[in-house]
Order: sequence, then structure tokens, then C-alpha cells
Amino acid sequence: MVLQTAFRIYLGITPDITNWSQSGDEFSLQFESNPLTEFVELPDHCIGLKYCNILTGVLRGAMEMVQMDVSSMFVRDHLKGDSCTELRIKFIKRIEDAIPAGED
Repeated sequence: MVLQTAFRIYLGITPDITNWSQSGDEFSLQFESNPLTEFVELPDHCIGLKYCNILTGVLRGAMEMVQMDVSSMFVRDHLKGDSCTELRIKFIKRIEDAIPAGED
């Protein structure tokens, strides 16, 4: 899948695509290691911090570039003691090209 290739090229990791929903519009990306957190430790008072939340925004932005509206969120995070990092991606809708008002 293209997402796996993008992760491999830009971050050097290949996530597993798992947990497809029954309707086929939602799945998880799981990866064992995350190079963004390799040298990071969260202090106790920052346990609620979503340190790698930039990845969810990057995924949403990349999918907008190919005319797809998606939502993404962290389900599990290695920094918080989970066995792996898991991102959940849900397809919302296809974005239709629209001409701004007044520009015909």
C-alpha cells in the first residue's frame, strides 16, 4: 500500500495495516518502533501529551492532496507504555473539486 511506502521512505519504518472495519472505511497503522520517539521520555506531569500527534496531521494533509477527507487519531502510543504505536484512520468522504465563488 502507498501509505506503507511513504512511511518507509520518510521515517524508515513500515507499519502493519490491521483492524479493518466491517464497512472497509477504517483501519489501523501499527508500528513497533517510532523514530520520532527514539530519544524521548515523557515526564510524569506530561503523560497526557500526544507527542507524535503531528503524524495524524501529516496523514490528513497527504490524503487531502489526493482528494480524500479522513480522520486520524492515536489509539496506542509506545511512549505511554503500550507495546506498539497505533494510528486509526477513517475515510470520511471524497473531496470534490470546487471553483471558488466568482472565479468561473
